[in-house]
Amino acid sequence: MKITFNNRSLELQNPLSITEFLSYQFYPSSSGLALALNQTVIPQKNWPDYQIKDGDDILLFQAIAGG
Repeated sequence: MKITFNNRSLELQNPLSITEFLSYQFYPSSSGLALALNQTVIPQKNWPDYQIKDGDDILLFQAIAGG
């Protein structure tokens, strides 16, 4: 299946959750990270449950608090 991760095209051989995918991409900790999937921010608590699908566009970025 083909996906886009941070503007790079990747091909995955097996279905993965967001959490599994990030661990394979060497992001061992999700602390301070935010993720948009197809231009929608996904709460970290949902990352283990969401299975990445063919054509998904994933953008991982540093979360910044402000006010």
